[in-house]
Amino acid sequence: MPGEVASVATAQLPGSENSDDKIFVTRNAVLVLDGASAFIPVPVSASRYAATLGSRLSRSLEEAPEADLSNHLAVAIEEAAAELNLSAGESPSSTVAIVRQRGDLVDTLVLGDSAIVLPSGIVTDGRIDALNLEERSRYQERLAQGTGYDEDHTQLLRELQDQQAKHRNQSGGYWIAEADPAAAAHALTATHPVQSTPWAILLTDGALNTARHTGLDNWPDLAAAGQSALLALLDRLHEWEETDDPDGKLFPRSKRHDDKAIATVRFR
Repeated sequence: MPGEVASVATAQLPGSENSDDKIFVTRNAVLVLDGASAFIPVPVSASRYAATLGSRLSRSLEEAPEADLSNHLAVAIEEAAAELNLSAGESPSSTVAIVRQRGDLVDTLVLGDSAIVLPSGIVTDGRIDALNLEERSRYQERLAQGTGYDEDHTQLLRELQDQQAKHRNQSGGYWIAEADPAAAAHALTATHPVQSTPWAILLTDGALNTARHTGLDNWPDLAAAGQSALLALLDRLHEWEETDDPDGKLFPRSKRHDDKAIATVRFR
Protein backbone atom coordinates (compact mmCIF):
# COMPACT_ATOMS: atom_id res chain seq x y z
CA MET A 1 0.00 0.00 0.00
CA PRO A 2 1.26 3.52 -0.68
CA GLY A 3 2.35 5.59 2.26
CA GLU A 4 1.14 9.10 2.89
CA VAL A 5 3.75 11.83 3.23
CA ALA A 6 3.89 13.23 6.75
CA SER A 7 4.00 16.89 5.77
CA VAL A 8 4.33 19.17 2.76
CA ALA A 9 5.10 22.89 2.65
CA THR A 10 5.09 24.92 -0.57
CA ALA A 11 5.82 28.44 -1.76
CA GLN A 12 5.79 30.25 -5.10
CA LEU A 13 6.86 33.67 -6.36
CA PRO A 14 4.79 34.94 -8.06
CA GLY A 15 1.66 33.02 -7.13
CA SER A 16 0.57 30.09 -9.29
CA GLU A 17 -2.01 32.09 -11.25
CA ASN A 18 0.73 34.46 -12.48
CA SER A 19 3.52 31.92 -12.79
CA ASP A 20 4.71 29.30 -15.26
CA ASP A 21 5.70 27.16 -12.24
CA LYS A 22 3.07 24.79 -10.85
CA ILE A 23 2.91 22.63 -7.71
CA PHE A 24 0.54 19.70 -7.18
CA VAL A 25 0.14 17.51 -4.09
CA THR A 26 -1.54 14.10 -3.92
CA ARG A 27 -1.93 11.70 -1.01
CA ASN A 28 1.55 10.26 -1.43
CA ALA A 29 3.27 12.44 -4.04
CA VAL A 30 4.39 15.99 -4.75
CA LEU A 31 4.88 17.38 -8.26
CA VAL A 32 6.69 20.54 -9.37
CA LEU A 33 6.53 21.70 -13.00
CA ASP A 34 8.16 24.61 -14.77
CA GLY A 35 6.61 25.68 -18.05
CA ALA A 36 9.31 26.93 -20.40
CA SER A 37 9.06 30.63 -21.16
CA ALA A 38 8.67 30.99 -24.90
CA PHE A 39 10.44 33.61 -27.00
CA ILE A 40 8.97 32.09 -30.15
CA PRO A 41 5.23 31.65 -30.89
CA VAL A 42 3.46 28.62 -29.38
CA PRO A 43 -0.25 27.68 -29.52
CA VAL A 44 -0.92 28.04 -25.76
CA SER A 45 1.00 29.62 -22.92
CA ALA A 46 3.63 27.76 -20.93
CA SER A 47 1.54 28.39 -17.81
CA ARG A 48 -1.56 26.77 -19.29
CA TYR A 49 0.41 23.79 -20.57
CA ALA A 50 2.14 23.16 -17.22
CA ALA A 51 -1.17 23.51 -15.38
CA THR A 52 -2.91 21.07 -17.73
CA LEU A 53 -0.08 18.54 -17.61
CA GLY A 54 0.19 18.75 -13.82
CA SER A 55 -3.55 18.34 -13.38
CA ARG A 56 -3.62 15.26 -15.61
CA LEU A 57 -0.57 13.79 -13.90
CA SER A 58 -1.78 14.36 -10.35
CA ARG A 59 -5.18 12.85 -11.16
CA SER A 60 -3.47 9.79 -12.62
CA LEU A 61 -1.32 9.43 -9.50
CA GLU A 62 -4.39 9.60 -7.30
CA GLU A 63 -6.08 6.86 -9.31
CA ALA A 64 -3.05 4.54 -9.39
CA PRO A 65 -0.72 5.70 -6.61
CA GLU A 66 1.80 2.87 -7.01
CA ALA A 67 2.05 2.60 -10.81
CA ASP A 68 5.25 3.35 -12.71
CA LEU A 69 6.01 7.09 -12.70
CA SER A 70 7.28 7.16 -16.28
CA ASN A 71 4.08 5.51 -17.47
CA HIS A 72 2.01 8.04 -15.52
CA LEU A 73 3.95 10.85 -17.20
CA ALA A 74 3.57 9.39 -20.69
CA VAL A 75 -0.21 9.15 -20.30
CA ALA A 76 -0.40 12.69 -18.89
CA ILE A 77 1.64 14.12 -21.78
CA GLU A 78 -0.61 12.39 -24.31
CA GLU A 79 -3.78 13.57 -22.56
CA ALA A 80 -2.56 17.16 -22.17
CA ALA A 81 -1.54 17.32 -25.83
CA ALA A 82 -4.96 16.03 -26.88
CA GLU A 83 -6.83 18.45 -24.61
CA LEU A 84 -4.85 21.45 -25.87
CA ASN A 85 -4.62 20.23 -29.49
CA LEU A 86 -0.82 20.31 -29.51
CA SER A 87 1.62 18.85 -32.02
CA ALA A 88 5.16 17.67 -31.28
CA GLY A 89 7.78 20.26 -32.16
CA GLU A 90 5.28 23.14 -32.19
CA SER A 91 4.20 23.22 -28.56
CA PRO A 92 5.16 24.67 -25.19
CA SER A 93 7.10 22.40 -22.86
CA SER A 94 7.57 21.84 -19.15
CA THR A 95 9.98 20.27 -16.72
CA VAL A 96 8.61 17.67 -14.33
CA ALA A 97 9.87 16.68 -10.89
CA ILE A 98 8.02 14.07 -8.80
CA VAL A 99 8.64 12.65 -5.34
CA ARG A 100 6.41 9.80 -4.19
CA GLN A 101 6.30 7.59 -1.12
CA ARG A 102 5.40 3.90 -1.47
CA GLY A 103 5.52 2.38 1.99
CA ASP A 104 9.21 2.19 2.95
CA LEU A 105 10.35 3.50 -0.44
CA VAL A 106 10.69 6.96 -1.98
CA ASP A 107 10.47 7.23 -5.78
CA THR A 108 11.87 10.20 -7.72
CA LEU A 109 11.44 11.33 -11.31
CA VAL A 110 13.06 14.29 -13.02
CA LEU A 111 12.62 15.43 -16.62
CA GLY A 112 14.18 18.78 -17.47
CA ASP A 113 16.13 21.14 -15.23
CA SER A 114 13.92 21.28 -12.15
CA ALA A 115 15.60 19.52 -9.23
CA ILE A 116 14.98 17.24 -6.28
CA VAL A 117 17.27 17.70 -3.28
CA LEU A 118 17.69 14.64 -1.06
CA PRO A 119 19.94 14.09 1.97
CA SER A 120 22.25 12.20 -0.41
CA GLY A 121 22.52 15.01 -2.98
CA ILE A 122 20.79 16.91 -5.77
CA VAL A 123 18.95 15.06 -8.53
CA THR A 124 18.61 17.09 -11.72
CA ASP A 125 18.64 16.63 -15.48
CA GLY A 126 21.61 18.39 -17.06
CA ARG A 127 21.13 17.25 -20.65
CA ILE A 128 20.00 20.60 -22.02
CA ASP A 129 23.02 22.37 -20.51
CA ALA A 130 25.30 19.64 -21.85
CA LEU A 131 24.43 20.77 -25.39
CA ASN A 132 26.81 23.72 -24.84
CA LEU A 133 25.04 25.83 -27.43
CA GLU A 134 26.90 28.93 -28.62
CA GLU A 135 23.94 31.26 -28.02
CA ARG A 136 23.86 30.34 -24.33
CA SER A 137 27.55 31.07 -23.89
CA ARG A 138 27.19 34.33 -25.79
CA TYR A 139 24.33 35.71 -23.68
CA GLN A 140 26.12 34.74 -20.47
CA GLU A 141 29.34 36.39 -21.63
CA ARG A 142 27.49 39.57 -22.59
CA LEU A 143 25.75 39.77 -19.22
CA ALA A 144 29.05 39.23 -17.38
CA GLN A 145 30.44 42.16 -19.35
CA GLY A 146 27.62 44.39 -18.12
CA THR A 147 25.42 44.69 -21.20
CA GLY A 148 22.25 43.98 -19.22
CA TYR A 149 18.91 42.74 -20.52
CA ASP A 150 18.83 44.71 -23.76
CA GLU A 151 17.24 43.95 -27.14
CA ASP A 152 20.30 42.00 -28.28
CA HIS A 153 19.90 39.75 -25.23
CA THR A 154 16.28 39.06 -26.11
CA GLN A 155 17.26 38.22 -29.69
CA LEU A 156 19.92 35.80 -28.43
CA LEU A 157 17.29 34.03 -26.32
CA ARG A 158 15.09 33.63 -29.40
CA GLU A 159 18.04 32.18 -31.31
CA LEU A 160 18.88 29.91 -28.38
CA GLN A 161 15.36 28.50 -28.23
CA ASP A 162 15.44 27.95 -31.98
CA GLN A 163 18.63 25.91 -31.61
CA GLN A 164 17.33 24.02 -28.58
CA ALA A 165 14.22 23.03 -30.53
CA LYS A 166 16.43 21.19 -33.01
CA HIS A 167 17.68 18.93 -30.19
CA ARG A 168 14.41 18.53 -28.30
CA ASN A 169 13.15 15.03 -27.59
CA GLN A 170 15.65 13.18 -29.72
CA SER A 171 18.66 10.97 -29.15
CA GLY A 172 21.81 12.95 -28.43
CA GLY A 173 19.76 15.97 -27.41
CA TYR A 174 17.57 16.53 -24.39
CA TRP A 175 14.14 15.35 -23.28
CA ILE A 176 11.26 17.40 -21.96
CA ALA A 177 7.50 17.10 -21.48
CA GLU A 178 5.86 18.51 -24.61
CA ALA A 179 3.47 16.71 -26.99
CA ASP A 180 5.32 13.43 -27.53
CA PRO A 181 4.64 10.89 -24.73
CA ALA A 182 7.79 8.97 -25.70
CA ALA A 183 9.82 11.61 -23.84
CA ALA A 184 8.61 10.17 -20.54
CA ALA A 185 10.68 7.01 -21.05
CA HIS A 186 13.81 9.18 -20.89
CA ALA A 187 13.04 10.71 -17.49
CA LEU A 188 15.61 10.13 -14.76
CA THR A 189 14.07 7.84 -12.14
CA ALA A 190 15.30 6.24 -8.94
CA THR A 191 14.02 4.58 -5.77
CA HIS A 192 15.43 5.22 -2.29
CA PRO A 193 14.76 3.67 1.13
CA VAL A 194 12.72 6.06 3.25
CA GLN A 195 14.96 5.25 6.22
CA SER A 196 17.85 7.11 4.56
CA THR A 197 15.58 9.63 2.82
CA PRO A 198 13.49 11.30 5.52
CA TRP A 199 12.94 14.44 3.45
CA ALA A 200 13.04 15.88 -0.05
CA ILE A 201 12.95 19.36 -1.56
CA LEU A 202 11.61 20.04 -5.06
CA LEU A 203 12.62 23.29 -6.77
CA THR A 204 12.35 24.91 -10.17
CA ASP A 205 15.61 26.22 -11.58
CA GLY A 206 14.69 29.83 -10.78
CA ALA A 207 14.78 28.99 -7.08
CA LEU A 208 17.57 26.42 -7.13
CA ASN A 209 20.19 28.34 -9.06
CA THR A 210 19.84 31.66 -7.25
CA ALA A 211 19.76 29.92 -3.84
CA ARG A 212 22.98 28.10 -4.65
CA HIS A 213 24.64 31.24 -6.02
CA THR A 214 23.78 33.33 -2.96
CA GLY A 215 24.58 30.62 -0.42
CA LEU A 216 20.98 30.38 0.76
CA ASP A 217 20.98 26.64 0.15
CA ASN A 218 21.10 25.10 3.61
CA TRP A 219 18.99 22.16 2.49
CA PRO A 220 18.53 20.35 5.84
CA ASP A 221 17.24 23.56 7.43
CA LEU A 222 14.98 24.30 4.47
CA ALA A 223 13.59 20.76 4.59
CA ALA A 224 12.22 21.54 8.04
CA ALA A 225 10.89 24.98 7.08
CA GLY A 226 7.22 25.88 6.89
CA GLN A 227 5.43 27.91 4.26
CA SER A 228 6.26 31.31 5.76
CA ALA A 229 9.98 30.52 5.87
CA LEU A 230 9.93 29.26 2.29
CA LEU A 231 8.15 32.41 1.13
CA ALA A 232 10.76 34.48 2.99
CA LEU A 233 13.49 32.60 1.14
CA LEU A 234 11.95 33.32 -2.25
CA ASP A 235 11.51 36.98 -1.29
CA ARG A 236 15.22 37.16 -0.38
CA LEU A 237 16.23 35.60 -3.68
CA HIS A 238 14.03 38.05 -5.58
CA GLU A 239 15.44 40.99 -3.62
CA TRP A 240 19.02 39.90 -4.32
CA GLU A 241 18.27 39.75 -8.04
CA GLU A 242 16.58 43.16 -7.90
CA THR A 243 19.11 45.08 -5.81
CA ASP A 244 22.44 43.24 -5.98
CA ASP A 245 22.43 41.91 -9.53
CA PRO A 246 19.70 43.58 -11.61
CA ASP A 247 21.68 43.23 -14.85
CA GLY A 248 22.78 39.62 -14.39
CA LYS A 249 26.46 40.56 -14.19
CA LEU A 250 27.28 38.60 -11.04
CA PHE A 251 25.06 35.66 -11.93
CA PRO A 252 24.38 35.61 -15.69
CA ARG A 253 20.89 34.21 -16.24
CA SER A 254 18.30 34.45 -18.97
CA LYS A 255 15.97 36.79 -17.06
CA ARG A 256 16.36 39.20 -14.16
CA HIS A 257 13.61 37.35 -12.30
CA ASP A 258 12.66 33.79 -13.15
CA ASP A 259 9.56 32.28 -11.57
CA LYS A 260 10.41 30.41 -8.38
CA ALA A 261 8.71 27.42 -6.76
CA ILE A 262 9.74 25.19 -3.88
CA ALA A 263 8.10 22.30 -2.06
CA THR A 264 9.47 20.48 0.98
CA VAL A 265 8.35 16.96 1.81
CA ARG A 266 8.85 14.95 4.99
CA PHE A 267 8.10 11.24 4.94
CA ARG A 268 6.56 9.07 7.64
